[in-house]
Amino acid sequence: MVQEAITKETREFQAETKQLLDLMVHSIYTNREIFLRELISNASDAIDKIRFESLTNHALLENETDFEIFLIPDETTHTLTIADNGMGMTLDEVVENIGTIAKSGTKSFLEKVKEAGSVADTELIGQFGVGFYSAFMVAEKVTLLTRAPGQSKGIKWESTGDGTYTIEECDKDTRGTTIVLTLKQEYHSPEHQEENFLNRYILQNLVKKYSDYIRYPIKMNFVKEEQPLDAEGKAIADAPPSQTVEVCTLNSMTPLWTRNKNDISKDEYNQLYKTLFHDWEDALEIIHSKVEGAVEYTTLLFVPAHAPFDFYQREATTGIRLYSKNVFIMDNCQELLPEYLRFVKGLVDSPDFSLNISRELLQHSQQLKLVGKNLEKSILKTLENMLSKDRSKYEKFWNEYGKAIKTGVYADYHSRDKLKDLLLFSSSQSEELTTLQEYTDRMPEQQKVIYYATGKDRSAVERLPQMELLKEKGIEVLYLFDRVDEFSIDALGEYKDKKFQSVSRGNLDLEDIGSSEIQKEVQELSKENESLIKAIKDQLTGKVADVKLSSRLKSSAVCLVSGDTGISLSMEQILAEMNKSSFKASRILEINPDHEIFAVIKTLHETAPDSTEFKDYCDLLYGQALLMEGIAPEDPISFANKVAALMAQSRR
Repeated sequence: MVQEAITKETREFQAETKQLLDLMVHSIYTNREIFLRELISNASDAIDKIRFESLTNHALLENETDFEIFLIPDETTHTLTIADNGMGMTLDEVVENIGTIAKSGTKSFLEKVKEAGSVADTELIGQFGVGFYSAFMVAEKVTLLTRAPGQSKGIKWESTGDGTYTIEECDKDTRGTTIVLTLKQEYHSPEHQEENFLNRYILQNLVKKYSDYIRYPIKMNFVKEEQPLDAEGKAIADAPPSQTVEVCTLNSMTPLWTRNKNDISKDEYNQLYKTLFHDWEDALEIIHSKVEGAVEYTTLLFVPAHAPFDFYQREATTGIRLYSKNVFIMDNCQELLPEYLRFVKGLVDSPDFSLNISRELLQHSQQLKLVGKNLEKSILKTLENMLSKDRSKYEKFWNEYGKAIKTGVYADYHSRDKLKDLLLFSSSQSEELTTLQEYTDRMPEQQKVIYYATGKDRSAVERLPQMELLKEKGIEVLYLFDRVDEFSIDALGEYKDKKFQSVSRGNLDLEDIGSSEIQKEVQELSKENESLIKAIKDQLTGKVADVKLSSRLKSSAVCLVSGDTGISLSMEQILAEMNKSSFKASRILEINPDHEIFAVIKTLHETAPDSTEFKDYCDLLYGQALLMEGIAPEDPISFANKVAALMAQSRR
C-alpha cells in the first residue's frame, strides 16, 4: 500500500484532553504503578485484534506469528519501553485514538472528577478508556512509534503532556506499537526505590501482580553475572565476573479460568478482571463455572461495581469475549446475552467454537444460543441468591443496573416472568426498597390490587392529590420514579393474580380498602349535580374526556386522572419528551365535592350558568389540575390573567 509522505507537524490536543492530561499528571490517581497494567493491556488488545483479523486476512501477520510484549528499561536514557507486535495504527487511527479522546466520554469523566471533590480518591479512569494517558503520571515525555500491517512507513507521535503533540512519518521495520516513556526523576532515582520503574525486579513484580494472566508472553532481558570457574569447578575469586543476557518471560500466561475455582483467590479474580476490562475497582460479583454436556465450555463473568456514567445513553455492548481452547476469537459478542444483561462482562471459552467464527455464523449458531441461554439462567440465579442472602449488596447492584432490569421487563416479553421477582421499588411503607413479593405479603386480605403512583421523587409523589385517600386509609403504594417504571408495570399487568392499579388512572376499587360508603355518597352527589357536571364538561370540550366528582380526594379541590385504557398522563409526558406528541392520554377531571370551591362553582351555575365568571372557574379548575400534574396550561397567559382577575375580585 502506498502511503503519502507525512512531514512533522505540531498539533494541539482537544480542549478536554488538555484538562484530562493536567489532572492525570498532577492529581488524578495516587497508585501510579497502575500505568504499566494499562499499557500492557492495550498491547494485549492490539495483539488480540491482529489475531482476529488475520483469521480472514493472513497477510496481515507479515510472516511474524510469534506474538509478544517486550519491556526494555534503560537506566542510561531513563526510559522504559513497552513494545508489542500487534495490529499497529495508521496516521488517522493515531490522530483519532491518541490525539483526541472524544470517544472515551471525557466530558462526563471530567464532570465526575469535579463532583468527587477529592480527585486523588477517584477510581474513574478505566471506565472511560483513557488508560493510555496514565503514562503521563510517571513520564515527562511519551513517544509512540507504530506501524499498521501493509504500511511502508510508521508513525511517530510524541508529547510532553503540555497540551500539544508532534506527529510525523518514521522508519519502523516491524508492525505493532512501541511506547517509550522518558520517566520523571522521582520514578527512576535511587532515592525512590519502591517506585523505580527502571528496576527490573520491580517491573517483574508489577507484571506478576497485575498482568500475570495476559495470554501473550511479557518478556524482559535480565543480565546475569557468573563467577568464572577453574578446572575443578570452583569459583576463581580474583577473576572478573562474566555477564550473560537472558530473556525471561514475566507472566505465567496460564488462563485463570482453566484452573479449579477452589484454588483461585478473590484477589486473583479481580486482578484478571481489572486487566481484561480496564476497570479500577473490584467486581461486585464473580461467576465462574465449567459446563459439560451438549456443549462444553468454561465461563467467567463479572458484574462491575459501577455502571459507566453513559451506560443508559450509549449504544450497548455486552462485553463478553469468546475463546476457543484459550485462543481469543471475538470481543463484545452481543449474541450471547439479552439486552437487559448488557452490563455483564466476562468471557466464554469452549473447544466447540470454531476459530473462524463470524458475526454471520453467530446468528445461526445453535451452540452459542445454548450457551447464551445457560449464561442467562446462571446470572439470574446469582442475582436471586444475592437478593435473598445479601440484601445490601443486591441494593447496590440495583442502584447501578435496576433500570436495565426494568427495561428487560418492558422490552423483552419472554423475560418478564424471569425478572419480576428481581424488581425493587420505593413505597409509602418505608424508606427501604421492597420487592413485589414483600408488598403482596403485607397486603390486607380485602385488598385486591397493587397500588402505584408515578412522580419524579418521593416528595412529589406524596404530594399528589390522588394519594390522599390511600394515605388516610394506610394503604401501601409503590412509588415509581424512573421513566421506564410505568412501562414495566404495564407490561407485567399483574403479579400473582394481583393487578396493578395506578392511583391516577381509572376508578380506585374503594370497596377493597373499606371505603364503599364514600363511593355511594359520591354516586348520589353525582346524580344530584348532573347538570353542573355536564356544564363543566361542555366548557372543557376538547380538553377533557369526562368530568366526575371524586371519591379519592380529601383536601385538594381537583385532580386529573386518565382512563382505564390507553396511555397515562405520565406516559404522555415521557412520550412528548421523545418527540412523540401524537400520543395523548384520555383526561378525566375529578372534582372534590367536599371542597369549598365546589360549593362556589355550584352556586355560580345555579345563579349565572352562562356567565364569564362560571366559565373562568371551569378553566381555572382545569388549569390547576394540569399544574399539579406538572403540565403547563395550554394558554398560560390566559390562565394567569384569570387568576389575577379572581384575586382582584376577592379584594372588592
